[in-house]
Amino acid sequence: MNTSADHIYHTDTIIALATPAGSGAIGVIRLSGPQAVPVTNTIFRGKDLSKQKSHTIHFGTIRDGEIVIDEVLVSLFIAPSSYTKEDVVEISCHNSTFIIERILKLAMKHGARPAKPGEFTLRAFLNGGLDLSQAEAVADLIASNSQASHQMAMQQMRGGFSNELKNLREQLIHFASMIELELDFAEEDVEFANRDDLKALIYKINHVLQRLISSFEQGNVMKNGVPVVIAGKPNVGKSTLLNALLNEERAIVSEIAGTTRDTIEDEINIHGITFRFIDTAGIRTTADIVEAQGVERTYAKMKAAKLIIYLVDPEQARAEVEEQLEELEKLDIPFVTVVNKSDILSPQKQLEFAHFNPNFLSAKNKEGIDELKEEILRKVNLARINTDDVLVSNIRHLESLQKTSEALARVLENVDGSVTSDFLSMDIKQALYYLGEITGEVTTDDLLENIFSKFCIGK
Repeated sequence: MNTSADHIYHTDTIIALATPAGSGAIGVIRLSGPQAVPVTNTIFRGKDLSKQKSHTIHFGTIRDGEIVIDEVLVSLFIAPSSYTKEDVVEISCHNSTFIIERILKLAMKHGARPAKPGEFTLRAFLNGGLDLSQAEAVADLIASNSQASHQMAMQQMRGGFSNELKNLREQLIHFASMIELELDFAEEDVEFANRDDLKALIYKINHVLQRLISSFEQGNVMKNGVPVVIAGKPNVGKSTLLNALLNEERAIVSEIAGTTRDTIEDEINIHGITFRFIDTAGIRTTADIVEAQGVERTYAKMKAAKLIIYLVDPEQARAEVEEQLEELEKLDIPFVTVVNKSDILSPQKQLEFAHFNPNFLSAKNKEGIDELKEEILRKVNLARINTDDVLVSNIRHLESLQKTSEALARVLENVDGSVTSDFLSMDIKQALYYLGEITGEVTTDDLLENIFSKFCIGK
């Protein structure tokens, strides 16, 4: 690992609250470092913690001199059998802001210092407990809000992505070492790295890289949710549909056209996938400046969406619907045509709209909502995703994979002898560098700071 950060994290002991302040009955304060046990022993009245085994829990009190602060349970995790691979102590106390602040100040008075965001996981990485992509998956796991995002984060945290990259990197390292050996015997013009075997390996690696790169769109959607825009003319029931999908009164519903002048967003979970539904201003020409801005934002949201629900009113003329559907097709974004107010739809109108192969529903009466959800799943094509597959969901990983592929493309271009072995070696090393960036074999202090500063304190 190429970083100067690792040496500064092994000499001090850090402390932080690991649970939300003031939420729930219990608060957990976590310490990690060489003085975690001695610092806790100083303020804990109960068994001598220095004589206890790892993975044991002990009842006692936290005291400031003879003043009892709280009755607590202390959990011990002795190095290397802990999350950070250092001595870790977790103090479970009552979740009072006053109590927690007193315990934190007492521990800091006796030698601990406040942990930085993500510093416990950073130590787990620096001490070899996790590689960098696994460490990033910890943050994704905490932020997961659906079955799909949870399973994807768990799969990555357990090393599925890392193992795939490790296998690729080991094969490349072998050829890099063979080419390096050729450079040592340059005057004898010998070839240790068979060029045909090298080309075959690069084709194989590139196949895996392209699969991982192409998985980013699905992985990113599963991690952050699928943006779905509800669009249509004013007063067709877009806000009523959003409320029906969310099963709550999230958007204002009115008989007055143009009530929604800005976008309204909220999330729901459909079969383990998070969808971000966006209620928009009605699509129409208007002289109202504020309403016109709302319409502009509608088009901007539609262009950024993964799916558009185009809502139709039974009173709309067929020609008008056809015109708007033609505009939607130009966006080249999947869309679902939905005819609302099916409870008042005449058989003649139903036959007329059947030409567009729509979903019929009554948003007001919440009829046809489940069928629409199934259609949404089919349209975005997520129901078939196997969350056990390795999926890329991190933009940093995607960029490194793309750079790896570009470096290997240069190797493939020059492998037949158009350049000397030293230039070939440079391109292979470049590919290894980019792969190493993902898992942390190669990293910098700035990169670590950027990644772990986004973590919550206490993790």
